[in-house]
Amino acid sequence: MAYPQLLSDITMGDVALDNRVLMAPLTRARTPDSIPGDLQVEYYAQRAGAGLIISEATNISPTARGYVYTPGIWTDAQEAGWQRVVSAVHEAGGRMALQLWHVGRISHEIVQPEGQQPVAPSALRAEGANCFAEFADGSAGQQPTSTPRALELDEIPALIDDYRQATRRAKRAGFDMVEVHAANAYLLQQFLATGSNQRTDRYGGSIVNRARLLLEVVDAVSAEIGSGRVGVRLSPFIEIFGLTDDEPQAMMNYLASELDRRGIAYLHVNEPDWTGEGPQLTDAFRRDLRSRFSRTLIYCGHYTAERAEAMIDAGYGDAAAFGRPYIANPDLVARFRQDADLNEPDPNTFYGGGAEGYTDYPALAHG
Repeated sequence: MAYPQLLSDITMGDVALDNRVLMAPLTRARTPDSIPGDLQVEYYAQRAGAGLIISEATNISPTARGYVYTPGIWTDAQEAGWQRVVSAVHEAGGRMALQLWHVGRISHEIVQPEGQQPVAPSALRAEGANCFAEFADGSAGQQPTSTPRALELDEIPALIDDYRQATRRAKRAGFDMVEVHAANAYLLQQFLATGSNQRTDRYGGSIVNRARLLLEVVDAVSAEIGSGRVGVRLSPFIEIFGLTDDEPQAMMNYLASELDRRGIAYLHVNEPDWTGEGPQLTDAFRRDLRSRFSRTLIYCGHYTAERAEAMIDAGYGDAAAFGRPYIANPDLVARFRQDADLNEPDPNTFYGGGAEGYTDYPALAHG
């Protein structure tokens, strides 16, 4: 076997996986009505060879949206659409997690219900960031984000309940796990970061206060599905969409210990060089994180099979998530087993459209 560590099985929390090749969450913007349909059923079932498929980011409520054509999990129809997807993945022998998403300030009134302002920890616009909106003439395109309003203290319990209800629906739809999206400059990371959170109440200021919302969300989600079926995605040191943070290392240290204590299934770290450029996580960071988080550690960011094998072999992590390789290689695990060449993804078809660049990448020839 070419990659004995990467292709070995693993038990992650309460879920047994056949291998450590995970499909990373990939926004593909192909659900115009926010309801997964036939195209999503085919797309995810094609990739069921992954140890775990983590779904594309899925909006937990109408106000969680910042991009049109992305799926949701707040209605019966959305739940039924996802149930079809999960059933197809299970029939093909796979496992699947739903990623729970709220974009926070990476939005605009045109994307929000009834033209409401987006919400965020503080009324600070995401400078230089765009959302993806549908305009009055029916066209769609990039739209600079608008200035959000700060969430009122008495609104936060309802926000947490949105995560709870989304998890309840995910469980009914048959998902094996859920992943709380607290990365990539979206709402929960906006609360974590010093540059986007200027609150003076119990959700702002100190590290403990800025981490409070994420941990309350994790507790609520765990109460619905069990902590052994919950993962959290974090992206320390990533500064995108206008997000800045003066204390990323200290926050990561605190969260790793707190999440470990809660017994979640996994921690999923999106690396700052996820595009192949920019700073890399150091070995010292990985060793320190390993000492604080004893459960499954997943790394994601421009990985090859060779790099993932070396990372697991060194003991820094337990699994790797692959993004763009899974866009172009539905049978990625089979290709790793055979050490076969990979298809190259077409960036022109990453977002929007139909089957082209989505379900039409070829699998390996057999026989």
